[in-house]
Amino acid sequence: MPETRHVATLPDLLDRAALDTSRGVTFVGGSFLSYAELRESAARIAQGLRDHGTVPGDRVLISATETEHFFPAFWGCVLSGVVPCPVASAADPARWRGQLEHLRTLLGDPPVISSKEAPRELPDVGLRSVTVEELSHAAAGPQPLHTPDPDSLALLMLTSGSTGASKAVRLTHANLLAAQAGKAGALDLGPGDTSLNWISADHIAAIEAHLLPMFNGAAQVMTDPATVLADPLEFLRLIAAHRVRVTFTPNFLFGQLNQAIAQQPLMDGELDLSHVRHIISGGEATVTATVRSFLAALAPYGLRGDVVVPAFGMTETCAGSVFNRDFAARDLASEFPPLGRPARGLEIRVAGGDGTVLSSTQQPGCTKPGEVQLRGTMVTSGYYGNETATAEAFTKDGWFRTGDLGRLDTDGRLTLVGRTKDSVIVNGVNYYSHDLEAALDELDGVRRGHVAAFPVRPEGADSEQLAVAFVPADDATDEKSLYRTLVAIRSSTVMHWGFRPHLILPVAESDIPRSNLNKILRARLRAAVEAGDLDAAAHRADEVSARFLGDHVAPEGDVETTLAEAYARVLNIEQVPATVSFFDLGGTSLDVLRLKLQIQAAFGIDDVPMATLLQAPTVRALARRLTAGREAGGDAAYDPLVPLQVTGDGTPLFCVHPGLGEVLVFVNLAKYFTGERPFHALRARGFGKGETHFASFDEMVATYVAAIRRAQPSGPYAVAGYSYGGAVAFEIAKRLEAQGDEVKFVGIFNLPPSISDRMNEITFTDGAINLALFLELIDPADIPDLTAALRPLPEADQLAYLVDHAPKRRLTELDLTLERFTAWVHLAQSMVHLGRTYEPSGSVERVEVFYCTPLKGTKQDWLDQQLCHWDRFTRQTNAYIGVEGEHYTLMSPQHVQTFQATLRRELVRALDR
Repeated sequence: MPETRHVATLPDLLDRAALDTSRGVTFVGGSFLSYAELRESAARIAQGLRDHGTVPGDRVLISATETEHFFPAFWGCVLSGVVPCPVASAADPARWRGQLEHLRTLLGDPPVISSKEAPRELPDVGLRSVTVEELSHAAAGPQPLHTPDPDSLALLMLTSGSTGASKAVRLTHANLLAAQAGKAGALDLGPGDTSLNWISADHIAAIEAHLLPMFNGAAQVMTDPATVLADPLEFLRLIAAHRVRVTFTPNFLFGQLNQAIAQQPLMDGELDLSHVRHIISGGEATVTATVRSFLAALAPYGLRGDVVVPAFGMTETCAGSVFNRDFAARDLASEFPPLGRPARGLEIRVAGGDGTVLSSTQQPGCTKPGEVQLRGTMVTSGYYGNETATAEAFTKDGWFRTGDLGRLDTDGRLTLVGRTKDSVIVNGVNYYSHDLEAALDELDGVRRGHVAAFPVRPEGADSEQLAVAFVPADDATDEKSLYRTLVAIRSSTVMHWGFRPHLILPVAESDIPRSNLNKILRARLRAAVEAGDLDAAAHRADEVSARFLGDHVAPEGDVETTLAEAYARVLNIEQVPATVSFFDLGGTSLDVLRLKLQIQAAFGIDDVPMATLLQAPTVRALARRLTAGREAGGDAAYDPLVPLQVTGDGTPLFCVHPGLGEVLVFVNLAKYFTGERPFHALRARGFGKGETHFASFDEMVATYVAAIRRAQPSGPYAVAGYSYGGAVAFEIAKRLEAQGDEVKFVGIFNLPPSISDRMNEITFTDGAINLALFLELIDPADIPDLTAALRPLPEADQLAYLVDHAPKRRLTELDLTLERFTAWVHLAQSMVHLGRTYEPSGSVERVEVFYCTPLKGTKQDWLDQQLCHWDRFTRQTNAYIGVEGEHYTLMSPQHVQTFQATLRRELVRALDR
């Protein structure tokens, strides 16, 4: 193994690795880049950075987190003396903007390196942007000019993407190289130890996984997280195919692999895992029972029983720095194994609440738990531009305070027993409690300031789970209100963090412990759950939900059982009743797409129509559709009505699709009406096999009115429409009024009354691009270039181009083929053609116009010059209500929570008039 003294800085490390032209990085699904080629690419990018005006010491954000683009950019920064700071864009544009605004101030207007092949829209916060491709066009000089000092800053790593105020951990060349030397020694690694990394490049573990094999003179394989998370067995296939000897995973993947192997047994001879030396388990607690099952399942494929190495590390310690090589020999009977001993160059001590040192790796005699503190050559010196946070993170005598509670056993092995920090680690990702609490605090059913998010670990769980305790804002005995709040908390959490809470606990104010300064004591809440003190709250939530969902009805027969299993996998729940709607169980719009893929795979079906899933959302109803054989197609079988939410005795709301014809956009919105009023969506004709497009605007309106009357024979009615659907909703309301019924609510979501001019502007190319944008197949920033490139092409070639250049993962997620995309574009075009001759006339009593930022111009101009024309088509004064978001994001996960509250309030106001 190479000696540390031969490389004092990261450029030294790259120079040494480049001497061996046979080894390098294999990008799965992409190219192979030798370390020599990586150095050449980095040198060109370094020159490109200099050409763009950067100088040594400048900070640069790298948002190109795809590994093929990230690591050349990373090394380009290193070779030019610029300090890279990886950053992943947030799904919520407002949070992404807030993060960039914070980093602009913190890092001093850093330029942003992105990737043209996988663009991320950069909010306009005043930062310069350049792509990796543009930087790579520079001609590299014979040798990069910058020669760093070992103690100079080499890398800034953000501690969390969950809030806009992330801290930037300072890591020097000496820190990073000391860490690699310590890891290599602790794991006994050498040139033959090919590694595999699938962790996102904005995580310190990915930097570690890249630098460590370079330090050892070994080859490495890289893929993206989606490759593994979409199909956990691919993790094993990659290990086998590339003869990987060292890799890393949080514990949750062991659990997913156990489940996948149980559902899809591996074939004899499919895998050879005998060459694997180490699978490092870190990022969250290792669950011994889960690992035992994993090792037993894969022993027939040659996987040794001692390959799993529990580990501990932090961004502040350059990732893994404590390793348990004794796990297989000593700890297989434990629930959670010790994390092991520190790597060379790191010291551990455990301190009591008063600062007294209880034990250390030099004197490990006392096993009493306390705060875990670290000191060593791989430990950061603090946080960039944040002296307050740095001072809080270190003791007066220079030890780093991890925020974890732990103990050292008699021979110096570290075991964690809890955390002092307020965060939840789910599937290896750190989420900050206050971030979710701020979102949930805005819900109608939650008393302000009385909601807490904290971790629990159910017995046998592979990862920590989220619990949410809240004090109901309404009468706690009002079961309808309580159930609606339970659903709202669950839905808001899914949209905010991407997973469901394990527990939602309606509690009394006295059940939420607080400090003398009124801070919620989340650790005591966790202890209360684990002690069973909040069992009554959990039972209350279960009982209320059961009353609304009905008694559990077990699936019957193979088809229902298989469907229930698919539902359970998608929703990550244990038991699925046969008669409860997928949406009532917590399914979101994205979950519907996942369910579609699961069912198609389970039954060997080429396509399950989306209408089938939406209109038969229970296991039993869907089983009947699937077992009835080929469904009758054509217009006679078409039903526009999709009941997304059917509980509650309030006046039902009927929402008309936007111009793309589909109603998935309403799925997340409908959840907030649970227990209050039914929510029906109207879906265009033409998605189903044999269905024709509407021949006229009048036929569409007549069809929808007839469907509404079948569901609700008489008024008063409440109708609404999103974008194009607003004009349809207006005509529906007129027709219902003409038939003698009262329409008490007509909601217009961001549409002026006259649409013909806009419809006549939309070309085939515009329509295809609009659909691609809606489906997140393209980036908004690329629309001008795409439009120019597509217009000269035949229509079929335009569609093929959009599909060919779309992210493959997104196509898979949507189950979207060229044929299906083509059919959808033509349906959307039929909507455009109907709108070209539509002119509003007549009037309704009143409309409620919900307006947001338009596609062009300002929000105020949109209101004053376009939307106000609704006043010409009503008999009473209209209401104009401003809402958050832009035209295409009005009901997206980042805005639906605030939009639903406004819509529900206005509905009640209108219906009570």
